[in-house]
Amino acid sequence: MLRKILICMMALMLLAASASFATAEESDLAYVKEKGKLIIGYTVSKPMNYTDEDGQFTGFDTELAMAVCELLGLEPEFLEINWETKEVELAAKAIDCIWNGLTITDERTANMSITIPYVKNAQVVVMKVGSDYENTASLAGKTVVAEIASAGEDTVKTDAGLKDAIYIGKEVQTACLIEVAAGTADAAVLDLTLASVTIGEGTDYAQLEIVDSLNVEDYGVAFRKGSDLTEEVNKAFQTLKDNGVLEALAEKYGLVLAL
Repeated sequence: MLRKILICMMALMLLAASASFATAEESDLAYVKEKGKLIIGYTVSKPMNYTDEDGQFTGFDTELAMAVCELLGLEPEFLEINWETKEVELAAKAIDCIWNGLTITDERTANMSITIPYVKNAQVVVMKVGSDYENTASLAGKTVVAEIASAGEDTVKTDAGLKDAIYIGKEVQTACLIEVAAGTADAAVLDLTLASVTIGEGTDYAQLEIVDSLNVEDYGVAFRKGSDLTEEVNKAFQTLKDNGVLEALAEKYGLVLAL
């Protein structure tokens, strides 16, 4: 009888140890802590992540990620990715998160773990100054560009007024601006956060302007599905809000906070 009890106790201990090991294996927080760094997937997109005139890699998301990593005791490592395959790179652990003005959608929250919203955004229509525009329906038969796999592309494909436009996907949002400026596209649909600091007087695209604002949306940081890093970053966001860092960054880069 005593032997059976001992065997049962040993089995329970082994089961508990196995469960503990599995939990540790599945913990993203433990995984990045062991590495000592957080690999941050991004694409070049001003004002979120970009290189300034002095050759310094910076931006709202860049500075925010650095501040969060400092709170978590991690070294940030920024890795430029292909936005079209961002979910694949995240799942394969080529990166630990997607931190680059990621719009929160139902599809993305179903496949990834996403933080609370931290910045507000919208999709805007950008055209040359003086272009004939009333609403999206006035772009029927005209060429409209947007970044592939972006919220801009989703907007083009779902906006009823754009169903008769000729859509062409581009690899990055800045390429969309180049097309419109060159006259090879009539309009671009992209992030307000990018357009507000990239076009208009005093920029390289002074001849471009925002003619319409479409979907209002929120940005979040994406981690692997079920990741325990998400809640840690949420806590860090709250700390940075309380100590004024978030507000200062938003003012510096001309953004509107969502928290």
